[in-house]
Amino acid sequence: MEKNKRVYCLYRVSTKGQVEKDDIPMQKQYCREFAESQGWTIIKEFAEKGVSGFKVAAADRDAIQEIRQDAEERKFDILLVFMFDRLGRRDDETPFVVEWLIRNGIEVWSAMEGQQKMDDHIDKLLNYIRY
Repeated sequence: MEKNKRVYCLYRVSTKGQVEKDDIPMQKQYCREFAESQGWTIIKEFAEKGVSGFKVAAADRDAIQEIRQDAEERKFDILLVFMFDRLGRRDDETPFVVEWLIRNGIEVWSAMEGQQKMDDHIDKLLNYIRY
């Protein structure tokens, strides 16, 4: 178990119905419990309410842009999401956002699906297929 990792969490729901059903608090609970089980410290949380991961480009999502900026400045070690599709659903960009984070030293984790790796061609293919 790795300790002292600084974690950013990203929560996202794309529809008004999900916002009203309190899906964000459920995502927070799972992510917080997962981080605690790993001995990690959550230092920042982002909640995108009513933001489509398919219709809205990463370049137009304030949370993604802030996460990228902070990654460049090494302000955190891990980006944790409830499920990987919370990062986005655009197959023409989401895999590249994940790959960029990993190349810049940020681990990308899902509380439900584990760690996204880019160690070999199979990892890269799975990353592309996932989104």
